Parts: sequence; structure tokens; C-alpha cells
Amino acid sequence: MKITYLGHACVVLQGSKCVLIDPFIPEGEIKVTPDLIAVTHAHADHMGIAASYAVPIITNNEIAHYLRGKGCITEAMNIGGTIVVDGISFTMTQAIHSSWLEDEGIGMYGGSAAGFVISMDGRTVYHAGDTGLFSDMRLIGELYHPDVALIPIGGRFTMGPREGMMAAEFIGAPVVIPIHYNTFDKIKQDVSGFARAINETTDMKTVILEPGMEYEIKK
Repeated sequence: MKITYLGHACVVLQGSKCVLIDPFIPEGEIKVTPDLIAVTHAHADHMGIAASYAVPIITNNEIAHYLRGKGCITEAMNIGGTIVVDGISFTMTQAIHSSWLEDEGIGMYGGSAAGFVISMDGRTVYHAGDTGLFSDMRLIGELYHPDVALIPIGGRFTMGPREGMMAAEFIGAPVVIPIHYNTFDKIKQDVSGFARAINETTDMKTVILEPGMEYEIKK
């Protein structure tokens, strides 16, 4: 499986299928033709341009209902559930964060924010979504044994580097890729310090990806 970081929290998983997660980048275009889309929560910087695709969108029940009203194909689920779509397994996990559908007047409740454990071609990736630190991340590691953990470290709206390092230890994935940082001034972080702390004090490896860069999970 190949992971491509497009920026912010937008990530592409490519293997037997192409899975696009949280299709938002602050500038430019998302030049990907996905087979499936996963949306972690309703904020505009995560739902992004999901409604523009004519492929199944995997998300929570509230967002799925909203997008169906726009003519989208959706697969609704909720935290704790697992579904298989086109041979790809999606497990929705808890995320401690808000969720609000922001593009309709004053907006409306967007259901619970979430993360995803996605398994494809014998490899598993955990995208934590927007979240604060929570101790049950240990259970995600124990249950699903992800090969890669995508962890937000921007602070202010999610975990910062300090909490992100503890999240990485809880999850225990061999590879950690930081996301959701440096997109805007309010979430500026020194990612090199985060990477150095993990690489020098644990058996895990931090991979820092600039937008457009790739990482391949070796078999």
C-alpha cells in the first residue's frame, strides 16, 4: 500500500483500490481519481470537496444523510462499526472533537467526529481524524495493530506534538506520520522536534511528508 500526503489531513491510500481521506487542501487541486472516500467529520477543512465525487463516501450517519440529499453515494456507519466496501475494510473509531456542517446557513450538527482504521491488501492504516489524546488509543493498537498511524499534531484544535507523541506510544504503530499541522498560522508546529523525540526514544519511526510526498508500506 502506498500513502500519499496531499496536505492538512488529506491522505490517499493506494493499493487494489484508491481511498481518499478528508478531501480538502487549502490551495491547488486534488488530482486523484478515488474509488472510495472516507470523511472523518463535517468541518469544511475535512469534508472538503467530497460531494463532488460520484463514488461511495464512507462517513457517519449524519453526514451520510446530508450528502445523500445532495445526490451522493454514501455508506453510513458509526463509531465501533466495521464495514467492507469493494473489499476494503473501514472501522470507525472515536475522536474527541466537534463536528458541524458549516455550509448551510448557520449550519447544523454533523454527528460525532471520528477516525478510521482502514485495511487493504493485508496492510492497515489508522487515520486519527481531528482529535485530542485519549487513553483508549491503546485499544486501537491492541485490536487492529496498524502498520502506520496518521496523527494530528497542530495543537489548538487537536492534539499538539506532546500529546501526539503519547498517542503514538499508545497506538504502537511502527510508523508514525504527522498530519494536520502548519496548514494555517494557528496550527504552526516544529515537526522536527516531534519526529526526533519519537525516533530517539522509541522503536517507532516518524516519517515527515510534505504535500505530494509518498510513503510505501513494504510487504
